[in-house]
Amino acid sequence: MRNVILAAVLATATTIAPAFAQEDGPGPNLVIDVAGASNGRVVIDLFEDIAPQHVERITSLAEAGAYNGVVFHRVIEGFMAQTGDVQFGKSDGDTARAGQGGSDQPDLPAEFSDVPYDRGVVGMARAQNPNSANSQFFIMFDEGHFLNGQYTVVGRVVEGMDIVDGIKLGTGPNGSVVGAPDMMQDVSVER
Repeated sequence: MRNVILAAVLATATTIAPAFAQEDGPGPNLVIDVAGASNGRVVIDLFEDIAPQHVERITSLAEAGAYNGVVFHRVIEGFMAQTGDVQFGKSDGDTARAGQGGSDQPDLPAEFSDVPYDRGVVGMARAQNPNSANSQFFIMFDEGHFLNGQYTVVGRVVEGMDIVDGIKLGTGPNGSVVGAPDMMQDVSVER
């Protein structure tokens, strides 16, 4: 009986492995230095084979310094931390409209995949229109499979999930952070 179970497990692992191998590639990696209530380095393996247009957008904004100083404006306990509003989310300005903006680039068409929204997965934020992702993204604190196939998955945290867990939680409407939010102090790309 044990051999039958082992064979089934091995067959399943062989079937599943190629999908996960594709998303666990060598990067590029998005490196975020978080500052605020939580301080430290977060590294995200970006899935360039799964969402090439979205990964290109994130890496180009990071390399241009657009994400430096952008706050985590929406943080919901047990769900996710959202950031990336390069238009209204800069910590050195008025962040009252953070979450309503994007970049000076056009919105992107959805690149949905079968990668599930598990803990540490990074997805692109968008408006009602599935083709409206731009610069904002979110990091999952826990699984949220109701998002599967609805939001583009762009990567997974491979280092610093404890830093993500410590990001200041939102207490305002829809998880908005009241007072001084944590921020992405410095964001770079490692290839």
